[in-house]
Amino acid sequence: MDKTNLSESDICDKFIRPAMEQAGWNGLDQIFREYPLRAGRVVVRGSKAYRDKSSVLRADYALFYKANIPLAVVEAKDNKHAVGAGMGQALNYAQLLDVPFSFSSNGDSFVFRDATLATGVLEQNLTLEEFPSPQELWHRYCTWKGWSAEESRVAGFDYAPHKTPRYYQLNAVNRAVEAIATGQNRVLLVMATGTGKTYTAFQIIWRLWKSSAKKRILFLADRNILIDQTMVNDFRPFKGAMAKLSPNAKGVERVDARGTVSLEDVDLAVNKATKLVDKSYEIYLSLYQAVTGTEEERNIYKQFSPDFFDLIVVDECHRGSAAEDSAWRDILTYFGSATQIGLTATPKETKDVSNTDYFGEPVYTYSLKQGIEDGYLAPYKVIRVDLDKDTFGWRPTAGMQDKHGHAIEDRIYTGADMNRKLVLEQRDVAVAAKITEYLKATDRYAKTIVFCEDIDHAARMRQALSNANADLCATQPKYVVQITGDNTEGKLELDNFIDPEKTYPVIATTSKLMSTGVDAQTCKLIVLDQGIKSMTLFKQIIGRGTRLREDLGKTWFTILDFKRATELFADKDFDGEPVQIYEPGAGEPVAPPEPLGSPHPFDPTQPVQPEPVEGQPLGPFAGGSGAADGPKKYILGNNVTVMIARERVQYLNAQGQLITESLRDYTRINLRKRFDSLDQFLQAWQQADRKAALLQELEGQGVLLEALADEVGKDLDPFDLLLHVAYDQPLLTRRERARRVQKRNVFTQYGPVARKVLEALLDKYADEGIATIEADNVFSVQPFTHLGSPAELVRSFGGRPQYLSALQTLERELYAPR
Repeated sequence: MDKTNLSESDICDKFIRPAMEQAGWNGLDQIFREYPLRAGRVVVRGSKAYRDKSSVLRADYALFYKANIPLAVVEAKDNKHAVGAGMGQALNYAQLLDVPFSFSSNGDSFVFRDATLATGVLEQNLTLEEFPSPQELWHRYCTWKGWSAEESRVAGFDYAPHKTPRYYQLNAVNRAVEAIATGQNRVLLVMATGTGKTYTAFQIIWRLWKSSAKKRILFLADRNILIDQTMVNDFRPFKGAMAKLSPNAKGVERVDARGTVSLEDVDLAVNKATKLVDKSYEIYLSLYQAVTGTEEERNIYKQFSPDFFDLIVVDECHRGSAAEDSAWRDILTYFGSATQIGLTATPKETKDVSNTDYFGEPVYTYSLKQGIEDGYLAPYKVIRVDLDKDTFGWRPTAGMQDKHGHAIEDRIYTGADMNRKLVLEQRDVAVAAKITEYLKATDRYAKTIVFCEDIDHAARMRQALSNANADLCATQPKYVVQITGDNTEGKLELDNFIDPEKTYPVIATTSKLMSTGVDAQTCKLIVLDQGIKSMTLFKQIIGRGTRLREDLGKTWFTILDFKRATELFADKDFDGEPVQIYEPGAGEPVAPPEPLGSPHPFDPTQPVQPEPVEGQPLGPFAGGSGAADGPKKYILGNNVTVMIARERVQYLNAQGQLITESLRDYTRINLRKRFDSLDQFLQAWQQADRKAALLQELEGQGVLLEALADEVGKDLDPFDLLLHVAYDQPLLTRRERARRVQKRNVFTQYGPVARKVLEALLDKYADEGIATIEADNVFSVQPFTHLGSPAELVRSFGGRPQYLSALQTLERELYAPR
């Protein structure tokens, strides 16, 4: 057999897979073909988004010792390549999958790379018959890790038969279980919001519980709905062994978009009458607040002996465990003998307090940047809006008073003072107008969170947005709601806001309450009108939009920044750059031109303390009876105007740097990557049997034609649009191209019906473009239906091949040089 004539797929099927199976690898649950690693980054330009196909990664083979315990990757090449030609790719895949063994093959033999150095040799050549067995690689792996027999048993225990984990979830689970199996009692996992921390926690608990390494487990979270969702979704396989630990449980509320879970579906561990805990369960789930509030609530966890729990998992552990004096750190101290796992997206709370002080350095980190790069998190673009009074400052005239008669201190007030020391009501109006302008230009029903300076600011912004959207709010008062710690009605709307199936509320104004722990999967717009100094808070706020829900039309989101908070993108600690930054200037549309401290835990059933203005004590708002030295804020009405000061647009280049670049520049770069010269582009265009297919291919590579046409502002043929933007060629409209063909009188060889068809195709092209006349159903629409049936029209050319030839002639004439 001449292997050089075989495809890569044939080489896999005829030589590589048989060699692995002959070595003892089970084809059903140990050998995985085309194993997915990266889904492909979502690239955004204007209102368009696409998957970057070049960033999709799949290993030709991933080899697993047991379910979801990977050991090796195999990269295959056809026989025209050298046997080791795939090793570079294999090493990349092995690094992502966190395995030490890599293979490359062309069907003749294997190159085997063993990072464990079990034989003292890093790479060696193996015949097809010498492929190592699963037991051999597992033995090398365990020896490399330094595991005892018991440690290897725990670390090698199967995952739960649930859904297939992504590669980084595999890594997080394996790293955590390995650390615990080898005696580490404090473990920290850092995973960006939206990457499946709860599912990861479930898999860790399952393996430790099923292997009997940990028998009694406590899972802590910060919101009732998160506990309920966890129990009926990811933790469902624990049913019968788990219970909700809450002294004041009122049953289980709505937990997802599809229905309500009844009380019978979740066991409650606390007797409502006696307040005594049923200690017969093995897995308990509880709110932080449920065991750290009143003396009665604190008594709940003290009913357990200090050594009762073997494992405690703390979700969103940045909330309190970072601080030694936090209320619920008492729980961790009380159960100090238990192994404790912290899960967080933002491990560092302040410069002085960090989760790593308690849990140690993370055993695994999956960042926002990596999640976006892999295509598992939604990317975002940034619109920066600088207001004139924020940017250039404002100074009161001599003796000026605010609307409540308070004399205004004579100094220059800047952006840092807005809504803290100085309230300009016209500023609220300007911000609301910009938000509304953006939504009208994109989607007025896109879920939007507006982060304000404090509760007072959130209340004013709700009113300003209601007025700006009066046409909708007049009949739909819940189009805009205030969701803050003091607003009972607004808090009750939170679950409706995050429910993908609920239209209202659309816009939520908030301060701190929604900055974390809110799983707003379909949130498409985050508005920053709050001074943000904490990187932790900034990352948490950005995390409200990072969920990727392609099935619901959520592939990216926008940050509308009025406070230059996104300058934190330049911080070395921030790990997820924006796909675009747009700063509109005065008079420019708010939508880009095409293409373009510690938050409060929240539980609706628990009382929430008022949210203070940052840096100020709780007290009356501006205009009330303030401190003796004057009001907390000066309030000015219509006598001070606020305007847009400046805007500009920036994109990320391939190196992740922000550069000033228009969509035209972006298109030029992408097109010239595909075609080295104008002649090469022209040749590819003329040779394409279907221009629409070539255009679809280009769109998949980042040439966004619809958005580009909107920016150029003319109804052009894609051919002319690309020629003009990428190669600086003069513009020619579709109608001008059609008219040139008509003047040449090039269809004289056809009969009268065929000529009428070609003339109609020319008119159709002039009106609707090349994709329309190439469509298979073009003869099913007017004016062709008046000329005859589709079969009759095709027969007028002598048959389908002759018709397609005539269509190619028509297209050749359309795109002929001038």
